[in-house]
Amino acid sequence: MYMIVESGGMQFRLEPNASVKIPKIVGEPGEHVALGHVLACGDTSGVVLGRPFVEGAIAHATVIGHGRGPKVRGFKFKRRKNYRRHWGHRQWFTELKVDELVTPSEKATTAGGDNGT
Repeated sequence: MYMIVESGGMQFRLEPNASVKIPKIVGEPGEHVALGHVLACGDTSGVVLGRPFVEGAIAHATVIGHGRGPKVRGFKFKRRKNYRRHWGHRQWFTELKVDELVTPSEKATTAGGDNGT
């Protein structure tokens, strides 16, 4: 089973027990977070696409830590004008460990359960 989720304007493929680095979100290491912007989820039976998101699908994960990515250097110049500018940037990220992927059908069966009737 896998899910495609959106976070920070980017899309990530999540699988159970995998770790993924996403743009920085609020959360302390060890804290549980839920990613609800699920664009698609799939398994052996097929793929469910959202319009724009899959209703009821949630990815539960644990924050492992925060960090900064590799340095990206920018440079621009104009020839024969003695104009040169360079800069560097390191993007903050949050590393997550995916605990559980809940699809809409699983949520309906587990959340509904026995209504005591």
